Amino acid sequence: MAKIKNESDIRGAGKLTIDAITGITDLVEALHHTIASLGGIPGGASQTRTTGITGMVYRNIRTVSGWVGDGIDLLLKEFSSTLGEKYSSPEREAFLAALNGVLGDHLAAKNNPLNIPMQFRRNGEPIAVDDQTFKQAVQQAEGKIALMVHGSCMNDLQWNRQGHDHGAALARDLGYLPVYLHYNTGLHISQNGRQFAGLLEAFINQLPQPIALVIIAHSMGGLVSRSACHYGKVSGHSWLNRLLKIVFLGTPHHGALLERAGNWIDVILEISPYSAPFSRLGKVRSAGVTDLRYGNILDEDWEARDRFECSGDHRSVSPLPDGPQCYTIAATTRKELSILGDRVIGDGLVTLNSALGRHKKADWNLLFPETHQWVARDMRHMELLNRPEVYETLKRWLENK
Repeated sequence: MAKIKNESDIRGAGKLTIDAITGITDLVEALHHTIASLGGIPGGASQTRTTGITGMVYRNIRTVSGWVGDGIDLLLKEFSSTLGEKYSSPEREAFLAALNGVLGDHLAAKNNPLNIPMQFRRNGEPIAVDDQTFKQAVQQAEGKIALMVHGSCMNDLQWNRQGHDHGAALARDLGYLPVYLHYNTGLHISQNGRQFAGLLEAFINQLPQPIALVIIAHSMGGLVSRSACHYGKVSGHSWLNRLLKIVFLGTPHHGALLERAGNWIDVILEISPYSAPFSRLGKVRSAGVTDLRYGNILDEDWEARDRFECSGDHRSVSPLPDGPQCYTIAATTRKELSILGDRVIGDGLVTLNSALGRHKKADWNLLFPETHQWVARDMRHMELLNRPEVYETLKRWLENK
């Protein structure tokens, strides 16, 4: 686990610990109450709070947890000057990315300092558009920018895998300036999409010359990019006129089977009143994760719904953006054509049909042109970031007019 040394990290970890204590307290109390009240019998009590001495114990745990929280904030305020400079490393960044992927919506709702704010970065540092060095980099690239959008539980530094970074390679071979989006993958995909669209509009409008954009999106990043195109169009943003191509790498356009399996586990645990309290542990996962069940990219795909309810696919029809050319790469772990490997296993996280945008409902079929699709065999989901044959395909698509 990464080291947590700066003030924000300590405060954030403290808040998260307190929330965890409270949540586990609620969980244990609910189970205690169920057993004590014979909740398994039809017509048994439905409340989850205990009373009497037991109830007093649980109330005191919550109260003490609150005192601990106040103490942490006061302590940090008093000694903030002695905590030193902010500490950062690839390990810390990876830890925070994973934490935000699983609990990011909670961190954002609680204003926890561990929440990752959306920003464009290079070399792990936020980009200042008015920085002279960055302006010179844009000019040297002749306005050609490759926006790199990472996947769930990841960060911008993790585009570099086993010594290869698609963005850096595109800079070397085709003269693109790679710009990396860094964002909290635990938020709803549509929330990130709308924010991405607004951030990109402001970013483009501050640059000193015309821009030619391409987006390289891995996994969830492809859904966030499609969502951004939708909300950019709704808002009349100008950056869409500069977006030439989008390449999706292992994007679950129609969802991921792993999250659907998690949803069924929620349902199974809810069947018995004795296991129902434990279903809350599965429901810790973030809104971003549950959006991956079917590939939700719009607000209306999840608003006014219980995201843990097993209610089927209620997405709105969301075709590919009609401006840029769209390409997709799907992977499967099998070397040869296989019904089990292609339709169920895929790259270990995303099936071929989902990554290729294929759906049995005609309106939901994304209709990538055949020449804009490529299937990588004997390859896993994360290997899409570093395998030479993936990069060669990506490069060929981007260098063609």
